[in-house]
Amino acid sequence: MQRTWNPKKKKRMRMHGFLKRMQTLTGQVVIKRRRAKGRKKLAVAKHW
Repeated sequence: MQRTWNPKKKKRMRMHGFLKRMQTLTGQVVIKRRRAKGRKKLAVAKHW
């Protein structure tokens, strides 16, 4: 049986990255809310 968590950096960025968030209205709301809260990281960032 395959395990559920198989980390892939590219997939993570495509699903939860900043550009993906900004494409949808609800995603923009997420970024706006995180900015208002004062989050250091607004979305998943590249670390490779």
